[in-house]
Parts: sequence; C-alpha cells; structure tokens
Amino acid sequence: MALARSQTPAKKTLKSTPRPVTIKPVTIKPVVSGAPQVGENRWTFLTNHAHVLILLSQNQSMVLREVALAIGITERAVQRIIADLEGDGFIEREKIGRKNHYQIITKQPLRHPIESHRTIGELLAMIGSNR
Repeated sequence: MALARSQTPAKKTLKSTPRPVTIKPVTIKPVVSGAPQVGENRWTFLTNHAHVLILLSQNQSMVLREVALAIGITERAVQRIIADLEGDGFIEREKIGRKNHYQIITKQPLRHPIESHRTIGELLAMIGSNR
C-alpha cells in the first residue's frame, strides 16, 4: 500500500537521556507573630474569640489582617469571629474613614455558666490587655 503525498509516515520517537535536575536550597523565613510555630503545642486556654477581643482592646483600629497574623488564623476566620462578637453584643463597630474602629463592651458577662459571674472587662484586666 503506497502512501499519498500528503500522508507522512509516523515519526520515530527518539529516546533522550534525562537532564540532571538542580535543586536549589530554599530559605524559610520565620513567621513574626504571636501564634504558636510549627511543632509547638497548638492548644491554648483561651479561644480565638478571646484572642481577638484582647488584641482589639489593645488597638481598637487594628486591621483584621494584623489580627489574623498575630493569632495564627486566617483573615476570614477573624471576620467570622468579629461577626459573632458583634452579633452577640460584645463589640460595636464604627466606620471611621476607610477603617473600622472597634469598641469593646466591657460590662458584658462571659458566656459560659462557669464564668458568667465575670465580665469581659474583668477578663481583659486580668490578661493585662493594656501592656
């Protein structure tokens, strides 16, 4: 069977020798935050909600990205926590220009029955939020 001019025979595949791969060393920069580092024990006595409250009591105009980095959680998680705290009356948000300013409602009692005899303000005072 003859091939027509427009048809070409299948090309032969050439076996090539693999090229050497160069692996460059990677320098890992340490994370600068208050969050536990990899390999450290990850649990704490206070929840992320408490951590957000503590940070906002220290700096009421703190950007959520900074809060997330300090705690070691995502910015979206901080947004959900802010929504929880605002929805339950623990903080009030005020828009000043392009930034949010958060006011902590220190007279609010803590939520769990074991600690409900104490207020947010007492917790923040005990932690020493105004370092």
